[in-house]
Amino acid sequence: MDAEITVVEGDITALKADAIVNAANSSLLGGGGVDGAIHRAAGPALLEECRAIASGQGGCPAGDAVITGAGKLPCKKVIHTVGPVWRGGGRGEAELLASCYRKSLCLAENAGLETVAFPNISTGVYGYPKAAAAEIAFKTVSDTLAELKGIKKVIFVCFDRENSALYRKLLEDRPGGDTPGFSDTGPQ
Repeated sequence: MDAEITVVEGDITALKADAIVNAANSSLLGGGGVDGAIHRAAGPALLEECRAIASGQGGCPAGDAVITGAGKLPCKKVIHTVGPVWRGGGRGEAELLASCYRKSLCLAENAGLETVAFPNISTGVYGYPKAAAAEIAFKTVSDTLAELKGIKKVIFVCFDRENSALYRKLLEDRPGGDTPGFSDTGPQ
């Protein structure tokens, strides 16, 4: 069975999935946007785990990902990935963003997790153009899922209507987008 890809509009911290992905900063110590929301909802255990990782390896560079427990969140694990800051598109931003999605899915697969929820990585304060980021996310996830066998479902959790519309359009336009395995679950 092929993995299912869905799009929802809502709060990633309330989603019940095996793993949620955190659009982290390189320090792994929390910040604004989805990163701050995940850290607040998870409680102090998540920050302590992130501190241990950061002190052991010196943080997490853009394009990379690490996995932790979930603290008080309704998921099993949090995968922290650091997206690129948009600098015009000529400094490897697309490759780094694709790497965030690919490495997150590989960490989930290696941990035996079947459902993974992604936020819109790098489209907030990091300034990545939303349409370009959505295309990279969707293509990378689709391509990576074709190589992995353990991931059963990926959920793109959009915080705003603009991102939600972009991801829904990509889902509809995908070859076979109206067949089982691909769905649009609407706002939650």
